[in-house]
Amino acid sequence: MTPSDVKATLSFSDGSPNMDLPIYKGSVGPDVIDIRKLYAQTGKFTYDPGFLSTASCNSTITYIDGDKGELLYRGYPIEQLATNCDFLETCHLLLYGELPDQAKKDDFVNCVTHHTMVNEQMQFFLRGFRRDAHPMAVMTGLVGAMSAFYHDSTDINNPQHREIAAIRLIAKMPTLVAMAYKYSIGQPFIYPRNDLGYTANFMHMMFATPCEKYEPNEVLVRAMDRIFILHADHEQNASTSTVRLCGSSGTNPFAAIAAGVACLWGPAHGGANEAALNMLEDIQRNGGVEKIGEFIKQVKDKNSNVKLMGFGHRVYKNYDPRAKLMRETCHEVLNALGLHDDPMFKLAMALEKIALEDDYFVSRKLYPNVDFYSGIVQRAIGIPVSLFTAIFALARTVGWIAQLNEMIGDPEYKIGRPRQLFVGATARDVKPIGQR
Repeated sequence: MTPSDVKATLSFSDGSPNMDLPIYKGSVGPDVIDIRKLYAQTGKFTYDPGFLSTASCNSTITYIDGDKGELLYRGYPIEQLATNCDFLETCHLLLYGELPDQAKKDDFVNCVTHHTMVNEQMQFFLRGFRRDAHPMAVMTGLVGAMSAFYHDSTDINNPQHREIAAIRLIAKMPTLVAMAYKYSIGQPFIYPRNDLGYTANFMHMMFATPCEKYEPNEVLVRAMDRIFILHADHEQNASTSTVRLCGSSGTNPFAAIAAGVACLWGPAHGGANEAALNMLEDIQRNGGVEKIGEFIKQVKDKNSNVKLMGFGHRVYKNYDPRAKLMRETCHEVLNALGLHDDPMFKLAMALEKIALEDDYFVSRKLYPNVDFYSGIVQRAIGIPVSLFTAIFALARTVGWIAQLNEMIGDPEYKIGRPRQLFVGATARDVKPIGQR
């Protein structure tokens, strides 16, 4: 970390001694005030619910400027990566810090490709779930169970173990997601094919059957690959922080990633695209495009519980840079499949138009975000809404692993131990039961 020329001094009105706090500069973004010695010197903690003003780590992986609408992976703008690279190149970048040359890419792709199969006994573990179980419930169990099947790569302090666990997770997540889907609809599992690329192979496992081959459509494969790239990492969000916190105890990588999957399940996080599609379906059931005005009135009504899902973002105070890319992809997919006249998609485009033009939404910067468009794209491809968050987890796995490995390699890392402001009862005595 680079010390800043600026110093901070914390003073107290009760006459306690002042405390000097070091400030460190990032390569870009806000400086940070180092409060690590605060409790030791003052006996006080900071109070920051949601950690909105707290940097829990230093990182070289992903940078977000929410005001500018900027997202960088290892310094590369997301727009350039999504346009010029495929998902496995992006995985290599996040894991190792640099985009691969052709030889390194070939080696990396070959390594991932030859780890896509899962232990055959995973099928029997999967069959213990109800067929109507939510895919994220299934994925949380499957990913955590990988540590029981691949216990030769669970020592996070061993760099070789971390390497093989990373490759296994990236390679096997598409297989597990496809297995969860096939199980839910009562179809046979489809084994991976080494002659297909990463994303085409995933779609093959999703949509092929023993009696009918699936011929990948290049437009759809590229659209899904772009979804993977745009969701690969997003700095210190809830699920990434969960993976880091879980991993800080020394647990194995599969358990840490399973914790990330569980956190991602929430509708305020990875479940946002599922929530956006559910919202569209509700509007469609209640009259569709003709009734969209009534829906917008309810959204604007402060006394209404109706929320506009898939619009606005916790971090981006401008247009989500991923949304612009996903919007282009959305129209490419709709054109390729001839779905522009589908009632659900006409409804989505009508809602998008209102949000981009209505002063209520524009003034509040409630622009369509990546979840809005990615949900539309996945529905067009034929992916059920309930599977959206599992696909998000598939894409985010590489980011979680990169963040976990970075934390383990940081000499300053310690087991996470947040503090609290206690406002409960003070010490008291237990009375006999007859006197309570």
